[in-house]
Amino acid sequence: MPSPFAPTALIGEFFAGEGVNAAHTNVVIGRKGGPVETAWATALATPSAGHVPFLTIVRPSVPVKPLTLFVTKAAAEGELHSRATWGSAQAGLAQGVTDAVKDGLLPAEEADDLLIIAAIWVNPAVDDLDVSFRNQRTAAYQALRAAVNATPTVTDVLAAAEEGPANPFYTATSEVLTR
Repeated sequence: MPSPFAPTALIGEFFAGEGVNAAHTNVVIGRKGGPVETAWATALATPSAGHVPFLTIVRPSVPVKPLTLFVTKAAAEGELHSRATWGSAQAGLAQGVTDAVKDGLLPAEEADDLLIIAAIWVNPAVDDLDVSFRNQRTAAYQALRAAVNATPTVTDVLAAAEEGPANPFYTATSEVLTR
């Protein structure tokens, strides 16, 4: 009998889009009965000020499968940011997970045995819910792909480090990189 999908935790990350509507997603995939379930239930049961993990839904009363916990990285600030967090970003996450199941990236026959924790960045300055949705859908799918495929590899990381660390908030200059 083949071993089950994700017998240990799988971890992935992806950044999609640019500017205030970009999406940054971190995912952990694991099986019910394991450490991911403990983390999943603990996060759901212990919200903190401004960070309330919630079950990702496709539609009201229809949670996405595998069950996916949406964990906010930024406390909701204002009406549009709240709508983006609980609306477009949640919908994008749900669609990205569903796409991964439809495409066979996540095995449909094991969806009821798996759990996903997704830590989601929605910029408080978000200004376009449709772009937010598209970016989150892409970020979710690609983060899941990275988790399943164990990418980037150490070789990929070392090659990227040769160019120097960079992210949307900071890029190290060659002067700073000199030891």
